[in-house]
Amino acid sequence: MGPYRSFLFAPGNHPRKVEKVFDVGADGVILDLEDAVANDEKTATREVIVAALQRPRRNLGYVRVNSFETEFCFGDLEAIVGKGLDGIVLPMVESASQLLAVDWMLANLERKTGLEIGKIDLVPILETGKGIAALPEIAGCGSRVRRMAFGAGDYSLDMNMEWTLDEVELDGARARMVLASRAADLEPPLDTVWIHIKDLEGLRKSSERAKRMGFQGKMCIYPPQVAVVNEVYSPGAAEVEHAERVVAAFAEAEKAGSSSIQLDGYFIDYPIVYKAQRILDAAKVIQDRDAG
Repeated sequence: MGPYRSFLFAPGNHPRKVEKVFDVGADGVILDLEDAVANDEKTATREVIVAALQRPRRNLGYVRVNSFETEFCFGDLEAIVGKGLDGIVLPMVESASQLLAVDWMLANLERKTGLEIGKIDLVPILETGKGIAALPEIAGCGSRVRRMAFGAGDYSLDMNMEWTLDEVELDGARARMVLASRAADLEPPLDTVWIHIKDLEGLRKSSERAKRMGFQGKMCIYPPQVAVVNEVYSPGAAEVEHAERVVAAFAEAEKAGSSSIQLDGYFIDYPIVYKAQRILDAAKVIQDRDAG
C-alpha cells in the first residue's frame, strides 16, 4: 500500500550490490536486467536475481526487465515470475498494446507458477516522446498497473532536450504523467532518477519539485540518495501537527453546524480537510512500514 517514497535500482549482475541493496532503507528495490547488464550477461543474471528475491527482506522486490521490443523480455519474465517477486518494472513503454501484452504474459506465468492472478505489480516507465504522447491510452487501458514511472534520461535523449539541473524542461511531461494517472484512477506516479549522484542538494530540489507537482516518490540509483528522497516524500513533524489541528478544528466546527472555518489565518473547508487527512494517512502508513 502506498505511498511509496523511494525505489532503488541495483545492477542484477553484481551479487555483492544485490546482497546489500535491500538494507539501504528504500521502500522498494529494483534489480536491473536492462541497462545495467550487458547483453551477454542477461541470461545468467536472471538466476542471480531469482536467488536474491528469495532472501528475507523488509521492502518490496521488483525487477526491471528488458523492454517489450527486445529479444529478452519474455525470457526475463518467464525466468523471474515466482515466489518472492513483488513487481515488474517495464521500460520504454510506448503503447497500451505493449502493456496489455505483458499483463497477459504475467497472468499466464502466475497461473503456471501457482500465484494469484494479478498478484505481481506492473510499473511501466514512460521515457520517450511516443510514450508521453500515448499517456491517456496507456494509463487507461485497464491493465493491472497501479502506478506509472517517468524516465527523464531516455526522454531527454529522445526529445533532443538538454536535461538541466533545474529540470524546467521536464515540467510538461511530469504534469502529463500526474494528470493521466489521476484521470485513470491510478496512484500518483514515481519520478525519474537524479543522475548527479554526488549532488544530494540538487536531488533534494528535484524531489521537492516533483512532489509539488503531484508525484508520490522517486526512483534512485545511488544508496545515499534514499535517505534524502525518503525525507522529502515523508510528511514532516510540523506538517503532521498542522494537519492534526486542521482535522480536529474542523470536526469541532462541523459539530456546531459550520463547514468552513479559519485557522492560523487560513481559510479551511472540505478540500483542505481532505488534504490534511491524506497527510495523516500517509504518515501512518510510512510510520508503520518503517517500523517493520
